[in-house]
Amino acid sequence: MLLDFPRCDFDLLTLNGAHTNEATIHRQPLHSGVQKIASTRGTSSPQHHPFLGLADRYTNEDQGNVYGFHFIYSGNFVAQAEVEQYGSTRVQIGINPETFEWKLSPKSNFETPEVVLNFSSKGFNQLSQTFHKLYQTYLIPEQWQQAERPILLNSWEGNYFDFTEDALIEQARLAKELGIELFVLDDGWFSQREDDTTSLGDWTVNQVKLPHGIEHFADRIHQEKMTFGLWFEPEMVSVKSHLFERYPEWSLQVPNYPQTQGRQQLVLNLSLPQVQDYLIQVLTNYLSTNKIDYIKWDMNRHLTEVGSFLLPNDQQKEVSHRYVLGLYRILAEVTEQFPHVLFENCSSGGGRFDPGMVAYMPQTWASDNTDALCRSKIQYGYSYLYPPVMMGAHVSDSPNHQVGRNTPLASRFLIAMSGNFGYELAIKNQSPQELEEIKEQIVFYKKHRTLIQFGQFYRLKELDKAYSSAWLFKNEKEALLVYSNGLAQPAQAVQYIKTKYLEESALYKDTSTGQVYSGSELNHAGILVPRIKGDFHCFYRHWTIDR
Repeated sequence: MLLDFPRCDFDLLTLNGAHTNEATIHRQPLHSGVQKIASTRGTSSPQHHPFLGLADRYTNEDQGNVYGFHFIYSGNFVAQAEVEQYGSTRVQIGINPETFEWKLSPKSNFETPEVVLNFSSKGFNQLSQTFHKLYQTYLIPEQWQQAERPILLNSWEGNYFDFTEDALIEQARLAKELGIELFVLDDGWFSQREDDTTSLGDWTVNQVKLPHGIEHFADRIHQEKMTFGLWFEPEMVSVKSHLFERYPEWSLQVPNYPQTQGRQQLVLNLSLPQVQDYLIQVLTNYLSTNKIDYIKWDMNRHLTEVGSFLLPNDQQKEVSHRYVLGLYRILAEVTEQFPHVLFENCSSGGGRFDPGMVAYMPQTWASDNTDALCRSKIQYGYSYLYPPVMMGAHVSDSPNHQVGRNTPLASRFLIAMSGNFGYELAIKNQSPQELEEIKEQIVFYKKHRTLIQFGQFYRLKELDKAYSSAWLFKNEKEALLVYSNGLAQPAQAVQYIKTKYLEESALYKDTSTGQVYSGSELNHAGILVPRIKGDFHCFYRHWTIDR
């Protein structure tokens, strides 16, 4: 895509980051020359999201013009804005030419990925509203567009590789008592998988941990009146695996060059039809039992030695794009064959969170970082493009396993609740008081699930240096405001949070106090932020509409 503007007085908006620190909003004035973001990692990457925006200098969340460009693709890309000598701006976004060539034979076709062009005259929130509605209504699979998502317990941070069938069933029973609806068995359930050095590609059950097999285990979960989910990392292979011993040529490699392991694993060459067929068959075998209700599809390293024995030298730069096409073929066949299965996209968190993947999987694990403070920033950034229902977010243990921070359980809940909600903790180690609090959280979430998952979402307070922020959910019946103070500050000024987007003439009843306010009062006068002592505290206000 190429688009010229006859001016250059814009701010450039991008979402940059890293593993466990995705979607950081970066804004800078355009200057002469090329300003670009790109990926050559084989995926859209956590370092640079395939999005850029051009905003007027005065544009904020609520006012001003902004143009947004979002690439519907899951591989290498480049997005850039160039200010040329006469003051015009040229925007380009597409497949990254550094790693891409395509030999186009006579009478053959090449279909380029699409780009979403979005414009708002009312600031970033209106831009987000358009993206949210477009993706939720037209991009994700139709059967999930209005389907409520379950509250889950994921086994990973509570168990890692160390578990038995009976221990997991005890956790599931407790989770069910608390109101959790979906139990997800994460990594460690297959072959000889006792750590991350072995067994990827060998998708047969670990008979020591699950002696009766996956179907039996799934039946036991279903007997608890819960649905069952299972983790896969289909695109990867361990050197210590039967699959690699049998088909070493199936991994990405360049002749006469050593292969580079990442996370002690290699990447299967999804450009090969036989690899695609193998993965489709593996997934079909599991899903055709009708025992699995949810798949977490992970991808924990990027692509290196991107080559293929099957292609001639002058077509080696086709491999990275053929890989993406192979991935899309697998996803299309499996999701169309099993439309009732909920797929969650993951790539060490948000490493491949892009519209290309959203077209097959309606939700994405937004980050491997489950710390509530970090997640408030990550989810804030992703909300520029995606509605909360697309962002997987879990309550985890404190201290947090990624950054070691202690945060209140109530704050962890309000942050995770503001995404696609679940838990990922050692549930058997929670105190009776914590378990009771979790039960109350789940009751609250179920009561307001439709609002949170399918209501309109607005950012009310731009994230500041102290990580303080606020956001609003609303629909035609109710509204919910969430405030996070981030890091406590001395000599804090009196603060009011204005809701801005409620119906001016409607009356809103505070469900905690019974007080009634007009939408105009809440929008323009706002609510008083109470004096908060201490870090990482959140509060909410909920109103019902009294017409």
